[in-house]
Amino acid sequence: METLIVVVIIFGLLVSIHELGHLIVAKKSGILCREYAIGFGPKIFSIKKGETVYTLRLLPIGGYVRMAGEDPEIVEIKPGQQIGLFFNRDGKVGRLVADHLEKYPQSRFFTVEHCDIEKELYISGYEEENGPLVRYNIDRKATYVSDNQDFQIAPLDRQFSSKSLLKRFLTIFAGPFMNLVLAVVVFIIFYSIQGVPTDAPRLGELIKGYPAQKAGLLVNDKILRINEQRIGSWNDIVSYVQKRPKEKMTFTIERNGQVSHVSLTSGQRNGEKKGTKEGLIGAYSPTVHSIPASFSAGVKQTAYWITMELNGLKTMVTGGFNLNDLAGPARMYQMTGEVVQQGLVLVLNWTAFLSVNLAVINLLPLPALDGGRLLFLIIEALRGKPIEPQKEALVHFIGFAFLMLLMLLVTWNDLQNIFMR
Repeated sequence: METLIVVVIIFGLLVSIHELGHLIVAKKSGILCREYAIGFGPKIFSIKKGETVYTLRLLPIGGYVRMAGEDPEIVEIKPGQQIGLFFNRDGKVGRLVADHLEKYPQSRFFTVEHCDIEKELYISGYEEENGPLVRYNIDRKATYVSDNQDFQIAPLDRQFSSKSLLKRFLTIFAGPFMNLVLAVVVFIIFYSIQGVPTDAPRLGELIKGYPAQKAGLLVNDKILRINEQRIGSWNDIVSYVQKRPKEKMTFTIERNGQVSHVSLTSGQRNGEKKGTKEGLIGAYSPTVHSIPASFSAGVKQTAYWITMELNGLKTMVTGGFNLNDLAGPARMYQMTGEVVQQGLVLVLNWTAFLSVNLAVINLLPLPALDGGRLLFLIIEALRGKPIEPQKEALVHFIGFAFLMLLMLLVTWNDLQNIFMR
């Protein structure tokens, strides 16, 4: 149960921050954002604030910000159509009812001659069968009612497609960027709690029952020599000890200004290469606690994982695709459970790693991902004109279907690996 709660919190945090990036930049660019959603599928909860409906949906496989103009606006008001009009205090049309007029007897019935809700924002027509042609201005925030549901109209300058190439690019890029920002922030918190590892020739935390602790060594002891080997860094300690499993050694240390000698026998564990052993004494590297050090470590660790992700993707492409190289929801759940057992502090480290992972994956130039949408914008910049929206939508739809199929295959593979171990 604890793992499930942590998974839900991590998923909610990563997706909400990602979509928040899209939302903030879109609103700053003047784009009408109709919905900010966490999850897909049936709606569980929703609340409207300002122009945007904030929703929580059933299937935890992502999220989205629905922006006006990303897809063609489907608002059909045709000549000869009878609609109902509501007016605001300024005398402008504030609500246009397209159907089920019998449910809106307070509206002013109107037969349409012409309607423009994108550019000039007006409607003309007749209030009586043989009456004069009249024209009314439409409010920029007017709503369009169809099947008893209100939709705010989107003047052309509020639509995603009408914005400059730069604004559209930044709006799409903002999602992955926010995940990288989140990773840096979470890594900073992690290092503020855990401390930032340093290469100083001192002992950090000691593991109870291991050689260093049993021999009487203490945290922050400065190591001057091991046997006759001079020590100048933590890496010198690791390098010397690892090459000498189960060997007696004498540590020359400095503690509180006094030099003394401590003898111990190193332990051993399996080495990185199969069949090899390496020595250990049961001590962690020394750490420093400071905001500048934590900030620097947070940025460096984020950059490190970006590089590792890209190298992993390169290896997967050049070395041949294998389903076992991918982790679906089932394996991510299992891995999160293993991290939870090691303590909530390490959950921070895991959360930051997943946030980097989400950012990098989303920036891949694949249909349905942010990277795919950015690729279309780059192509538009090179061509000097956009690709037809219908063609782009079809490519993204096919890409989304492929990604869902891949997720099902990866999940099935994960379940087989988990239960057939």
